[in-house]
Amino acid sequence: MTLQSLGWDDSFARHFDSHASFGLEPARVALEHKHGFELLTPYGVLRASCTGRLLHDAVAREELPAVGDWVAIRPRPGEPYADIHAVLPRKTKFSRRAVGGAGGEQIVAANVDVVFLVTSLDHNYNLRRIERYLAAAWDSGAQPLIVLNKADLHDDPATAQAEVETVAMGAPVVAVSALEADGCLAPLSRWLIPGQTVALLGSSGVGKSTLINRIVDVERQATAAISDAVGKGRHTTTRRELMVAPSGVLVIDTPGMRELQRWETKSTALDNTFTDVTGLIARCRFSDCGHHGEPGCAIEAALADGSLAADRWQSFQKLQREQAYAARRADSRLARETKTAWRKIHRAHRAQVRFENHE
Repeated sequence: MTLQSLGWDDSFARHFDSHASFGLEPARVALEHKHGFELLTPYGVLRASCTGRLLHDAVAREELPAVGDWVAIRPRPGEPYADIHAVLPRKTKFSRRAVGGAGGEQIVAANVDVVFLVTSLDHNYNLRRIERYLAAAWDSGAQPLIVLNKADLHDDPATAQAEVETVAMGAPVVAVSALEADGCLAPLSRWLIPGQTVALLGSSGVGKSTLINRIVDVERQATAAISDAVGKGRHTTTRRELMVAPSGVLVIDTPGMRELQRWETKSTALDNTFTDVTGLIARCRFSDCGHHGEPGCAIEAALADGSLAADRWQSFQKLQREQAYAARRADSRLARETKTAWRKIHRAHRAQVRFENHE
């Protein structure tokens, strides 16, 4: 095993120069435990923990190591253990808003080249969910690939693939059946390249663990049947883990997500996911068109003639609202300005009510 086989490249080497002068060595995070990590190195697997300085200097959890990260370490002589001194800048990262009250950033996978967005052609199949995952994937900076698993359960997988391609907007779409040991990886072979990092993401029960077992060529991940009654999957993967397949491709498996709220706020993510919608918006007569009765509105015209599906437009609006909400959380100044603007609106409304009531 070499650094290059673990995904090391010139950009990481440049960022590591300053750490090398202190005698530190590079390693990649493969697994995160409650109080430590497992690292992949050219000389084997090491257990590790963050130094007190790194923990003290980190302003937020996302500044600490995540699965897929490259870190600067100092191995302890004679021990299979190391201390993590720094996290190298990430080339890409797939993040979501953490579930719960705090709602901070949760990094699902770092330094990923290709994101396999896995859905299944059964009860899980949902175009709107695919759009949501696509937007998050474009946010990450990695190349998204939509994998339609369990093609054997669908009467016409080619038609389903064509339907998904209408919302994929440039992201490749492939249909596979992970249960078929022979040939199930053939449609994915062009992305399973030695030294490249692939992350599998999707809801519970879509077959990610079975697909992982095919890629790594071993029954490493536990699998379980889904409920026939409700079509909901069981969480057979409970942690994020980076693995090296015999082919040389690096694979990050992740637990099934019951909820995916976007964290990033890049407008390009929506542009990439909804190029058809943004193209229509650009054709509206007015640049500030609200798409509610304005003359020359291309959106309303497309909804009327059926060239734009109403549920796709609603999905775009919902993700746009989430993007604006994420931007307000990330930018306290914008949050204050928004709060001030709403106060003005409420004051104006109350004044109008008093005027109408002759108060």
